[in-house]
Amino acid sequence: MKKSVTIFILIFIVVTFAGAMYYLYSKNAEDPVVYETEEPSTKTIIKKTVATGSILPLEEVLIKPNISGVIQEVYVKGGDIVKEGDLIAKIRIVPNLSSLNNAKNSIETNKIALDDEKRNYDRQQSLFAKGVISKQDLERAEVTYKQAQQSYNAANRNYDIVRTGSTRGLGNAANTLIRSTVAGMVLDVPVEVGNQVIESNNFNEGTTIASLADVNKLIFEGKIDESDVGKIREGLPLEIIVGAVENTTFDAILDYIAPKGVLENGAIQFEIKGTLNKQDTTFVRVGLSANASIILARADSVLSIKEALVQFDKDSKAPFVEIKNGDGFDRKDITLGVSDGIYVEIKEGISKGDAIKVWNEIKEEDKKNNS
Repeated sequence: MKKSVTIFILIFIVVTFAGAMYYLYSKNAEDPVVYETEEPSTKTIIKKTVATGSILPLEEVLIKPNISGVIQEVYVKGGDIVKEGDLIAKIRIVPNLSSLNNAKNSIETNKIALDDEKRNYDRQQSLFAKGVISKQDLERAEVTYKQAQQSYNAANRNYDIVRTGSTRGLGNAANTLIRSTVAGMVLDVPVEVGNQVIESNNFNEGTTIASLADVNKLIFEGKIDESDVGKIREGLPLEIIVGAVENTTFDAILDYIAPKGVLENGAIQFEIKGTLNKQDTTFVRVGLSANASIILARADSVLSIKEALVQFDKDSKAPFVEIKNGDGFDRKDITLGVSDGIYVEIKEGISKGDAIKVWNEIKEEDKKNNS
């Protein structure tokens, strides 16, 4: 019995030893795990965020009438260049019957007063010639007569203004002649001949006859999401890309960030504005859609690697990479700089020419395909 137990134990030991030797042989026969490597490169890294918007004039002036009426003539069209004082349109007055009647009654009233003062003045002249009254009395009568003449003439002019919007002696000040108040390009003429327009006053902003702007002074106006508004500040450079202008990037400076956001499509949006440094050789039409890249940080010609190569320590969260050393890899702690989401600047830790471990081992099938 003891002999059979001993034999069984010996057999077990021999089988176990043989199995262990076979396992070690198999492991040694397997190919070692191979990893790809990449070397650092020199790149210019730009960290930016994008805002969508459109191109607008810095100042847009709306030309409005100071009298109501009907458009009789339009002298400009969109795209025309005008100077200050140039004629834009002419209005035909549609008089108010009540105002017209009051103006006519004023003429008749002042005519009666004028005739009465004329008779009195003629009588005073006759009395003065006979020596009955003094020269002072005659002069007083003359002044009264001339005042009556002035009131009568003013009543006639007022009647002309109510009826036609103009009168003799007003010249360029005629209400019916609409002139440009600034120099620039005509962006839009929203009225046509025959359209009725309303005057601009304290109670009504009036009808816009034309809009003018200096197209050499343009701005980008857009919206940025609340998640990015904390990253930007006034004075940052912008790169403006206009969809309708190919192969051209316009430089700009961020001038304005709205202090209050607006809810749009379920997200808070903040308005931003930037003044364009426009090239005179490129004509940019007002209202074109555009995208603005806001430059948050920039690093020119710096050592960089792909962000996918960077690992982080589980405890300290410090970044590091693994550098090839012979048949293995050594850990190297690194200091990161500017990142654009794909590449990141390396300030310290590695140098150009280091082979950095890529975390995807090369399998046997890949080797065969490559060969």
